[in-house]
Amino acid sequence: MIKHKQKGEFIIISGTTCAGKGTVIEKLLAKDKNLALSISYTSRAKRDGEVDGVDYHFISRDEFEKRIQKGEFLEYAKVRYGEYFGTAKKDVQKLLETGKDVILEIDVQGAQQIKEMFPETILIFIMAPSMNEVKRRIKARGKETKEQILDRFITAYREINEIPKYNYVVVNDNLDEAVKKVEAILISEKCRVDRIEEIDVENQEEFIHEFIMENDL
Repeated sequence: MIKHKQKGEFIIISGTTCAGKGTVIEKLLAKDKNLALSISYTSRAKRDGEVDGVDYHFISRDEFEKRIQKGEFLEYAKVRYGEYFGTAKKDVQKLLETGKDVILEIDVQGAQQIKEMFPETILIFIMAPSMNEVKRRIKARGKETKEQILDRFITAYREINEIPKYNYVVVNDNLDEAVKKVEAILISEKCRVDRIEEIDVENQEEFIHEFIMENDL
């Protein structure tokens, strides 16, 4: 009786450093085959262990700038050291048109760029249970200098201030529970009234008449 729209949902997941958002996304993708991950483009060099087309689409800085001029990106940002990161329009649109729900892991700046263009985008913010836990996780990585640790910590505070711009926030104090919460969000979004394409009311009068006759009303 109710026909839902076939186009997929566009879901953006952001979060503070060391909030475990990448792991949450991995769990979601493993459990739901209708979910697809949007792979970002970058001009930075490929690191050891990274795979082109899996971790990122690696292109040169010149090529990235050419694509910017052509308007091929939904959003992009030039980060420290002059490297670019961005999301290609055609990649996302292709997946959505097939009915796939698309997840994009991105920072708060890029999330707002996309939300302005596509208000129906679902924005979910993943955060650690406390800033003390963020500090502990950053130090436990053992990969950054003191300056880098401080920079990550300050950035985390700035990102938390952006939470009111999101639709949902999930505290990742337990991985399995955090995944369940995000799954519940996606299920509820599928039940929204504006997801309905049409309601079939064909033969409505006939059905009512039959009901009256059958029940001698």
